[in-house]
Amino acid sequence: MGKTKNNKFKRPQFSRDGMPVAAVKEIEVEEEVDSPAAELLEKLQSPCADVREYACASISRVVQQSQIIPTFLQRNAVRRIGPLLLDPCLAVRETATGALRNLSACGGPEVCEDMVKQDVLTPLTMLLKECCCGFETSSTPPLKEKKHTVEDVANEAVNLLWNLCESSNCAVSVFNREGLLEVLLQCLSRHPHNLELAISAAHCLHAVTEENADLVDGVSAAALESLEMVLLSTQSSMEYTLLRTLAAGCVWNLKGSLPSARQTQTLSALVDTLSRCLELDAGSLILELWQAEQAHQVSGDASGAWDMDEQPTHDTMAEEMGEGEDEGEVEINGGRKTNGKTAKRNNDISDFLPRGRQELREATALLTAQQTSLEIIVNMCCSDDPSDDEWEEMSSSDESEMCPDSLAEGNSSLLSPLCLSAELRTTLLNHSIPQKVLKKAEFPNSAALEVCSKNHGWKSLVKKMYRVQCRALTCLHNILSSMDTDSLGGAAGLQAVSQHLSVLVFSTAEVLKDEEFLEAVTSALRSLLQIMATKNIPQCMGPQQLMSVCEAATQCQTVSVRVNALGILGITGSTLAKERGSADTLQMLGNALLNVASKDPNLVVCGEALDALFDVFADGEEAENAARNIGLLGALKTLQPVFKSKLRKEGRGKYSPDQLCVLDNIRINLKRFIGYLETLERK
Repeated sequence: MGKTKNNKFKRPQFSRDGMPVAAVKEIEVEEEVDSPAAELLEKLQSPCADVREYACASISRVVQQSQIIPTFLQRNAVRRIGPLLLDPCLAVRETATGALRNLSACGGPEVCEDMVKQDVLTPLTMLLKECCCGFETSSTPPLKEKKHTVEDVANEAVNLLWNLCESSNCAVSVFNREGLLEVLLQCLSRHPHNLELAISAAHCLHAVTEENADLVDGVSAAALESLEMVLLSTQSSMEYTLLRTLAAGCVWNLKGSLPSARQTQTLSALVDTLSRCLELDAGSLILELWQAEQAHQVSGDASGAWDMDEQPTHDTMAEEMGEGEDEGEVEINGGRKTNGKTAKRNNDISDFLPRGRQELREATALLTAQQTSLEIIVNMCCSDDPSDDEWEEMSSSDESEMCPDSLAEGNSSLLSPLCLSAELRTTLLNHSIPQKVLKKAEFPNSAALEVCSKNHGWKSLVKKMYRVQCRALTCLHNILSSMDTDSLGGAAGLQAVSQHLSVLVFSTAEVLKDEEFLEAVTSALRSLLQIMATKNIPQCMGPQQLMSVCEAATQCQTVSVRVNALGILGITGSTLAKERGSADTLQMLGNALLNVASKDPNLVVCGEALDALFDVFADGEEAENAARNIGLLGALKTLQPVFKSKLRKEGRGKYSPDQLCVLDNIRINLKRFIGYLETLERK
C-alpha cells in the first residue's frame, strides 16, 4: 500500500568571503558590525580605488551575519554595489562581486529574488563576458594586477551567478537568454590553468542545467563535446574527480540533447565516471591526506601549510566560531520543491574547497564528489512524472484497492512502480552501482572520523562523511524503488540489504537521534520492506526491532520521517496478520498507530497512521481478534468526525492540492473501513 519517495537532489547554494585584500584582514569583525551601513555604502563612491575596495570587502564580511542584511537592503545596497562589478580597478571588481556573492548566499532565496529584480544580472552578465574575453590577454593591464587576475574575478562572478540561478527562475531565464552557457563552458575549459574556476563553473552548470527545458533545446554539439572532454579527462587528483563528477551531472541533465548515435557511449562514460568515484575508499584516502599535511607542516613545506595571504572561506570562519553554532554560520534556506524532488539546503557550504591547504582541498573535493555522484544516481532512478508533488510528506494510501476507479485512474502515475530503461539499468548493473551504493551506506571510517574531529580545518569533514552515508541510503531507496528484484540479486540479495540496514539501525542508540540519518534510513527501510512483503521474502528484522526504530522516528520533528515510520509499521503489520499467534503484536502496533492518528499535529501524519491501520487490520483472523481487543471500531468512530473537521478547517490553508486529494481519499477509506469493521461485529 505504500508509495515510494523518490528524492531528487538539486545543488545547494554556497558562498566565499570574497576578500583577498590584506588591509581588510586587519579590521576586527566587531568593528565592522558596528560600522554604519550608510558609511560603508558611501565609501563605494570614493574616487580612490583602495577605499572602494575596502568598502566592498567590509560589506562582504559584515553581511555574513544575516541580521545585518536588511540594513543594507534598505539603503539600496544592490544597486549601489552593482556598478562596481565593472569598475576600472580589478581588485574592486573582485571584492564587489564577492560582497554580492555573500549577500546572495547569506540572505537566502528572497534576497536573491530581490537582487534579480534590482537588475544585478545586467552588470554581472557584462562582467562575465568581459572576463571570458580577457582570459587570453590577462597579462595586460587592467586585467591583471598584483594578487588579482581576471580569473579571480570570474570565479567570484560565477559563484554569484550560481547562487542567483539556484533561487530565481527569472535568473535562469536571463541565463538562457544571454547565452551564459557558453560563458560557463569557457570557464570550464580553463581547468588546465585554473582548476578552481573550472570547478565553480561546473557547479553552476550542474545547477542551471537541471530541469531547464529551454536550455536543453538549444544546446550545441560543441557544448556537449566540451563537457564530454572533461568527462574523459585522466588527471588523478581528487579535485579532478570532482570536476568529472560535476561534468557527468551536467551531461545527465542535458541528455535530451544527445544525438541518438552517441547516447549509449556517453551513458557508459557517465556511469563509469560515477562508478570510479564511488569505488574510492574515502576513509583511507582522508587519513593519507591528513598524514601528508602533517608531514608538510613539520618540514615547512608551503604547499601543506596554511597560507595567511589567502582569503578565508565561510568553511574556516564557521569552524572557528564552533561549527555554525552561532551567527557566523551561513544560513542556507531549507525547503522542498514540487514534483516530489527534494532540494536539500544544508546549513553549511560543503561543496566549497578551502584555499591554501592542498591536502584538505583534496579531501573536501573527494567527499563532495562522492556526495554528488550519489545525488546524480538518485536523479537517474527518480521518476520525472510531475504528479508526485511533495509525496514524501503525503499519505501512502493505496487508492487502487479502496478508492473509486475513476480516482485511482486519475492518480495512476502515483501508483505505478518506477521503471528504468533497460539500457540504463544494464549500465548501472554492469558497473556494480547497487553494490557500491550499499558500501557507501556504511558508517564512515572511525579512524578518519577521529582524526578529523580533533584537527583544525578538518573538523568540517565529519559532517560531510556522514552526509555521504545519508545520500547513499537515499540512493539505495531509489534503486530499490526502480529496479526489479532479479536485478538486485533476488531474495538473497534483498535479505543481504535487510541485514545491512539492520546493522546500521541497531548499532547504537545515538544514530536514531540524527534526523538526516533517520529520514534516509527509514526511506530505504520502507522501500525494502514493501518489496520483500510483496515477494513474500522473509527479512531479518523482527517486529520488536522495527517498533523501536519507529518509536524513535515518530518523535522526530521531520514530517517525512514520521510518515516513513508509520508506513513501515503498516507493512510489518500487514505481513504479521497472515501469521498465526500474531494477535498480541498486532494489538501493540494498533495501539501505537491509533495514538499517532489521534494526537499528531500534522494531518498528513494522522492520515498515514490511519492508512497503516487499514493495512494492518484489513484481513485475517488474527487481525480481527486484535481489532476487537483494542476496541478499534469504537476508536475509529470517535476519531472520524475529528479527522473530517480538521480536514475541512485546516486543509486548504496548510496542505497542497495533492496532499488534500490523498487526505480526502483517506477520509473516504475511513468511512468504508468502519463499515467493514461493523460487518465483522455483526457476524
